Amino acid sequence: MTDHHGAKVAQALALALALALALKNADWSVAELSRRSGVSRLTIANVLAGRVWPDLLTVASLEWALDCDLWPGRGV
Repeated sequence: MTDHHGAKVAQALALALALALALKNADWSVAELSRRSGVSRLTIANVLAGRVWPDLLTVASLEWALDCDLWPGRGV
């Protein structure tokens, strides 16, 4: 990951959009995703708002619960 501010903003936005789409596709609330993933509702809300960049464990927990990739990797 780069230290350039613009890149960090783009990465945070990409993750927030992927998470929002996955939530919509699953038809879950933030509370339901929190329950299924073990990630706090506040953390999920902050990721969705782009206020925080989650650690790898958080991303992995969200991906596992949603059964989808949130961060591009395999297809890039």
